[in-house]
Amino acid sequence: MGVQQEAGVGDEALEVWIDQDLCTGDGICAQYAPEVFELDIDGLAYVKTSDDELLQGKGATTPVPLPLLTDVVDSARECPGDCIHVRRVSDRVEVYGPDAE
Repeated sequence: MGVQQEAGVGDEALEVWIDQDLCTGDGICAQYAPEVFELDIDGLAYVKTSDDELLQGKGATTPVPLPLLTDVVDSARECPGDCIHVRRVSDRVEVYGPDAE
């Protein structure tokens, strides 16, 4: 079963954010999905826009591009800090990450 079917996301738009208070700076997310995640000079991971703009505001989100969904989900699952949150844009329900049901 693919990630899309598993999450039941279908055509639902998803967004991702990182809780820097829990980030361990391991960089696993940037290895899985460098188009979405990047480590900053402070050693913590942040999300970035499709134009490579690093979003450093607390709780900043970026859309999850469908072709990168599996990489982003793998990042959330493998993150040692459990700090990556993937949620539906429509109702803000977390579908992957530490608060997913």
